[in-house]
Amino acid sequence: MLRRIWAVMQKEFVQTLRARRTLAILLTLPVLQLFLFGYAISMNVNHVPMVVADQSRDAASQAYVEALVNSGYFDVAAYALDQAGVVRAIDEGRAQAGVVIPPDFAAHVERGDAQALLLVDGADLFTALSAFNAGNAIAQMHAMNVTLEKVGRAGLTVSMENLLPLDMRVRVLYNPNLDDLWFLIPSMVAMLLQTQCISLTATAIVREREVGTIEQILVTPIRPIELMLGKIAPNLLIAMINLVTIVGAGFYWFHVPFQGNFGLFFGLSFVYAFSGLGLGILISTIAQNQKQVTQLIMAVLIMAIVLGGFIFPRNTMPLPLQLVGNLFPLTYFVPIAQSIMTKGIGLQFFWKQALAVLVYVVVIVFAAGRAFRQGVD
Repeated sequence: MLRRIWAVMQKEFVQTLRARRTLAILLTLPVLQLFLFGYAISMNVNHVPMVVADQSRDAASQAYVEALVNSGYFDVAAYALDQAGVVRAIDEGRAQAGVVIPPDFAAHVERGDAQALLLVDGADLFTALSAFNAGNAIAQMHAMNVTLEKVGRAGLTVSMENLLPLDMRVRVLYNPNLDDLWFLIPSMVAMLLQTQCISLTATAIVREREVGTIEQILVTPIRPIELMLGKIAPNLLIAMINLVTIVGAGFYWFHVPFQGNFGLFFGLSFVYAFSGLGLGILISTIAQNQKQVTQLIMAVLIMAIVLGGFIFPRNTMPLPLQLVGNLFPLTYFVPIAQSIMTKGIGLQFFWKQALAVLVYVVVIVFAAGRAFRQGVD
């Protein structure tokens, strides 16, 4: 059995080394994708372009606009006369937010019933959420400062703490500065590793079928499971090299700390990569040509990324979608990568996910071998 597997491995290694350009792309593409995601993706949106319609034009309205700008979340990009002008500027793309300050703003501030309207472009989710939350927080802080000034003019002394009925102290664990990359890099390692593993082996059987060599392989004593393992092994080596380069780039270039045991992470990544390669083999045995392989890969990767917890939290999804997400190894490895890289915790805290990945490997290899045997018959 081992001799037959080794024979297939030798064949795959020779084919891989001959295609040097393809091998260079396979080894560099994940790192390029990591740099692209690392620099392009940001969940904290600052300096949102804002259009201002100040119909009051007094010291109070100017102070409120300055509070918005000084926060760093908003930049004044244009001015308008009224609310219609603000909406027009947002529709034209000149701004993503706008503030409308009504006339006699200062008088209303003195009476304690002042109002201002903040308009946010809801077409951009991250910008809308950041602008909405920042606008509310800045308005509350500015209102407190105005109240303190009024109390000070009355000759009374009141501190900010006395105005607040509750003083909540927040301490963020594992990522105290709320750095986006500290959250994204572990998930991207899981996503990029699965993407490449599926792509590496998805064309394996189809390529043999299209070039006519599958018949030559079938007349040999090799068994379907041995053929699967022989085709997986070389690609598994490429996947693990990419794992080291991705984690190294995240640690040394993006300065994302690796808190846990790298040996444990590497071992579980090995099993996880094996599951992705097995899934690619299953796709390859089901598809009849390269076009079908491409379509199946795109469908599987999109569903895995959306339903696996890479972008959206799984606990907010309906139960049927969570069950569908359980069909992809990414679902189990994202919490593993986050637990080891970011939290630095041990296997006793995520052994269920690790066991699920191990079971997934056994099931997917068996399913791929069975599908290959049925396809041959």
